[in-house]
Amino acid sequence: MLLEEVQRPLRLVDREAPQPGPGEVRIAVAACGLCRTDLHVADGELPEPKLPLVLGHQIVGTVEEAGPGVELPVPGDRVGVPWLAWTCGRCEYCTTGRENLCRRALFTGYTVDGGYAERALAHAEACLPLPDGYPDLEAAPLLCAGLIGYRALRFTGDASRVGLYGFGAAAHIVAQVARHQGRRVFAFTRREDEAAQRFARQLGAEWAGDALQPGPEPLDAAIIFAAAGELVPAALAAVAPGGTVVCAGIHMSDIPRFPYSLLWEERSVRSIANLTRVDVPPTRRHRAPCRCTPRWRCTSWRRPVPRLPGCAAVPSAAPPSSRWGRSGPDLAVRRKAEGLQEPLDGSEAVVVQTLARRPVDAEIERIHI
Repeated sequence: MLLEEVQRPLRLVDREAPQPGPGEVRIAVAACGLCRTDLHVADGELPEPKLPLVLGHQIVGTVEEAGPGVELPVPGDRVGVPWLAWTCGRCEYCTTGRENLCRRALFTGYTVDGGYAERALAHAEACLPLPDGYPDLEAAPLLCAGLIGYRALRFTGDASRVGLYGFGAAAHIVAQVARHQGRRVFAFTRREDEAAQRFARQLGAEWAGDALQPGPEPLDAAIIFAAAGELVPAALAAVAPGGTVVCAGIHMSDIPRFPYSLLWEERSVRSIANLTRVDVPPTRRHRAPCRCTPRWRCTSWRRPVPRLPGCAAVPSAAPPSSRWGRSGPDLAVRRKAEGLQEPLDGSEAVVVQTLARRPVDAEIERIHI
């Protein structure tokens, strides 16, 4: 599916399979998650995207062919491709463990083509070996929601009481990690979003409620996943002296003015930008200290999807997860909201995967894990 102009519908096109160049591999795409960042790109909220562009940066697939100079991964390897597609390896950031800030970095589904396609190219160094035990649909959300969420959690230090603002794809994974680490989790959502609040409590949150109001007790740290600037002063008001507010999104609406008293007493605000390979397990045999279970949903269409704000889709003949039985050309994902300003479903990550052809009236497949 091709984005030819921002704020325009994606278009279904046929292309020749891309050929990997030096240092690249070609991947048969099995699944690709839908991230809020994809919507920011499509809506023109991020500057200067590559156009035309294939969106998608939570890619799970199998290496088909390796270009010159590639030793790993090899054809047949199952890999994931995240947002950070390439870094120069030579600048002051890359040589000091901060490759996520490289000024020449390339980004999957933004400055290079991503995974809403049958085949995708990726730089070999960006391909991540995936741990055993995660099917394609579970692995895809971990490549952005999981990795960025985990990086944000790391920057809260040893905070015991952690508030999560916006309980969607990233927060519902981070909540599981935080609870495994023995932290106390508090979920902050829209006041009326009882479904997300209920889901947060099911995942171990002690409390869930209105994001614009204080929680039941002061927090040691807060992570803001929602792209709403008004949550920054609300989170500062909720953290105790010395607390940290981490802004985990790539885009946020303007932060309103707030009194210095909210920042005083050594409270701090910081952002998270991209990820580094330090945030990723080093080997395919690595097992996470806890078993996170992303919740996801798939939707299939037999016809091209009309517009990105309501959905995103891509045809694929890549091998499906065994969960689906047989392959087919329809690959699609849908979100509930009809406009870009609405959030993704608060209780699910959204993933695209190869699906068998089905009748038009069998549009929605909803899977809760």
